[in-house]
Amino acid sequence: MGTTTALSDKDRIFTNVYGFQSPDLKAAQARGDWDDTAKLMQLGQDGIIDVVKASGLRGRGGAGFPTGMKWSFMPKEPKPGKPNFLVINADESEPGSCKDREILRHDPHKLVEGALLAGFAMRARAAYIYVRGEFIEETAALRKAVAEAYSAGLLGKNAAGSGYDFDLFVHRGAGAYICGEETAMLESLEGKQGKPRLKPPFPAGAGLYGCPTTVNNVESIAVVPTILRRGAAWFASFGREKNEGTKLFQISGHVNKPCVVEESMGISFKELIDRHAGGIRGGWDNLLAVIPGGSSVPLVPAEQIMDAPMDFDGLKALGSGLGTAAVIVMDKSTDIVRAISRLSYFYKHESCGQCTPCREGTGWMWRTMERLREGDADVATIDRLLDVTKQVEGHTICALGDAAAWPIQGLIKHFRPEIERRIAERAGRTMLEAAE
Repeated sequence: MGTTTALSDKDRIFTNVYGFQSPDLKAAQARGDWDDTAKLMQLGQDGIIDVVKASGLRGRGGAGFPTGMKWSFMPKEPKPGKPNFLVINADESEPGSCKDREILRHDPHKLVEGALLAGFAMRARAAYIYVRGEFIEETAALRKAVAEAYSAGLLGKNAAGSGYDFDLFVHRGAGAYICGEETAMLESLEGKQGKPRLKPPFPAGAGLYGCPTTVNNVESIAVVPTILRRGAAWFASFGREKNEGTKLFQISGHVNKPCVVEESMGISFKELIDRHAGGIRGGWDNLLAVIPGGSSVPLVPAEQIMDAPMDFDGLKALGSGLGTAAVIVMDKSTDIVRAISRLSYFYKHESCGQCTPCREGTGWMWRTMERLREGDADVATIDRLLDVTKQVEGHTICALGDAAAWPIQGLIKHFRPEIERRIAERAGRTMLEAAE
C-alpha cells in the first residue's frame, strides 16, 4: 500500500495547472516535458505497456479501467489498410468536471507528448484529440502546442528523432454531452450523428473508420510521460492497492476556495477540503451532502463522506464512485431535491434518443422530480420513480441511462424523509385551503 497523505510539490505531475507559467514549448521543456522522449521509446512498445501496467494507472475519465490492460488489447501486427488509432477524449461535459480543460490550457505539451508515447506503445499510426465544442480557448492552446511540436520535429516523420512516424489531429466537437461516450465520439469523428454504437464489436477490434482504436481520457494520457521518466514504482507509491497514483480533483460548490488540485489517491475527503478548499462554507457542521465524482454518481451524506478515502474503491463502498473526481459540495442551504431535479433535466436534454428506456425514461423522471420538488405527488410516487430508474439503469446502449438514474437513486436512498416531508406539507396546505 502506498501513501494516502497529502502530495508533496516535488511529486506533482501537473506543475502548471494554474497557468502561472507559459504553456509554450520552451517553457514546457524547462518543466521537463519532451526530455529525451526518444530514449523513453527505446523501452519498446510492449515495454511501455508493461510500465503502465505496473504503475497501477486506471482510466481517469470515470470508468477506472486499468490503462495498461486496455492498451494491450490493440493488435500487435496491424493489418494492411487497417492502421491502429488512438482517440483522446477531451469532451469534458460532465457537470462538475473541469480538469481536462486546465491541462489543455496550461499544460498541453504533457498531453501531446503523452499521445506520442501512448500511440507508439499501441502501434498507432495517428491520434485524434476530440475537444468539447465549448472549449474555444482550450482548443486554440492545444492547436498551438501541436503546431509547435510539428515545427520542432517532435511529431510527424521520425517523431522526436525516434524513427517512428506519428501524426496528431485536433477535432472540435459541436457541444454534445453524448459524444463523451467513446463510440458516439467515434461516430462524430467520422462525420455522423453522435450516437453510441452497439457493442460488440469493441473499438479495439473495430473503432474509428473500422480500424482498431483505443479511446483514453486526457488525464490518463497526460500522466504517461512522467510515469515513464520517474518509474512505475514511484507512481504506485501513492494511494492504496488498485487505487494507485495521483489524481486531479475538481472541488466546487459550497467551499471557501473552489479549486482544481492534484493530490494523492486515497486522501480523505476532510483533508482534501481543509487543505486545498479552505473548508466548508459555514463550517463542517453545515455540510449536507457531496457528489464526489461528477453529476452522474450518487450523492453521499455528510456523515458518511467525512473520513472516506477519495479513490475508486473507497467511494464504491459508500454506494457512489470516484468518477472524474469532480467533487460537488452542498451545504445545508441547498434544496437537495431541486438540485437533483436540475441534474435530471440535464440528462433528459442530453439524451440522444436512440434507446427507448433513455429517451422516454429521462423525460418522465425529470417531470416526476419536478412534482416531488413541489410536493405535488403522493408517497407511492417515490417508489414508482425508484422502480423506473431501475428499468432505465442497465437497459440502454451506453451509460447515459445509468447516469440519469443514479443521482435519483442516491437522493431517495439518503433523503427520502425530505421528499416525504414536502408531500405531507403540500397535502396539509391543500386541506387547509379546502377547509377555508
